[in-house]
Amino acid sequence: MPTKFTILGSGAMATAMAILFAEDAGQDVSIWTRREETAQRMNADRVNTNLLPGVRIPDRVQITHDIQAAVQGAEFLVAAIPSQYLRSTLETLAPALTGNRPVISVIKGLENETFLRPSQIIEETIGSRVVMSLTGPSHAEEISRRMPASLVIASGDIALARRVQALLSTDRFRIYTNQDLIGAELAGALKNIIGIAAGISDGLGYGDNAKSALMTRGIVEITRFGVTLGAEPETFAGLAGIGDLITTCVSPHGRNRRVGERLGKGESLQQILESTESIAEGVSTTRAVFHLAEKHEIEMPITEQVFRVLFEGRSPQAATDQLMTRPMRDELAR
Repeated sequence: MPTKFTILGSGAMATAMAILFAEDAGQDVSIWTRREETAQRMNADRVNTNLLPGVRIPDRVQITHDIQAAVQGAEFLVAAIPSQYLRSTLETLAPALTGNRPVISVIKGLENETFLRPSQIIEETIGSRVVMSLTGPSHAEEISRRMPASLVIASGDIALARRVQALLSTDRFRIYTNQDLIGAELAGALKNIIGIAAGISDGLGYGDNAKSALMTRGIVEITRFGVTLGAEPETFAGLAGIGDLITTCVSPHGRNRRVGERLGKGESLQQILESTESIAEGVSTTRAVFHLAEKHEIEMPITEQVFRVLFEGRSPQAATDQLMTRPMRDELAR
């Protein structure tokens, strides 16, 4: 008997999850989209033309602007809304999101004003319930086309996480479980900052050595930040951490890497944001993490330089010089 999942959002990842859950895992799926015209267009075309062109959405996936219809009979909610719009969207939908249904978050970001993780925003807006994070190396472009992927589902309720693991794992989509929700969410958010840095390196033409160093030292500062905020260090060595970081920094699909690459080639952040429809979560995450790191006195040199480039007009070349001429230190210094 299929289980129904209601996906909140209609972006690339929301669409990819709907295709995977319905077509491969055999579950019942509905997509809720904020704009009625979006629902009408996707129902007519059965394609998310702007974000996943050429990938057909199965007929068994319901697409609707009506939240009551979307959640009817749903056992799980899937949050696929960018972190900066998550609170306002859920506050609007809250009257329909009753019944303490568990939420699976596929969001990778932090809220600017509060520095809260997606699970914390979800609990604040629609009430206390089990929230899980489905995260790891997972570009929507590949998942929607049934390319093999392995992710992790993190939750303090390990029994429920294992149930989701059993419901959604397929021969092309392997899910591991993890009880470190804090670490999984922080890893998914912070890797986008390093993705921007890697893109800047690409835009400047610095080569493989520079990118490898950024990724290696990037996971060090991500782990340092996460452990300070209560995460388990092992999480950052797994799929949610280094796994997702690799994909973000090397893939041509990576939105954050593309933003960085354009910065490295001389475009301004405003030019980049005005010319793209997809949202690069790393831009807002950089601001939130930079200020939170300052508050907790966490050393994050790569994040600091990305912040200076994004929001203070520092040139990518000057940011590189700042990183390369920092005081010498031991690699394993704590």
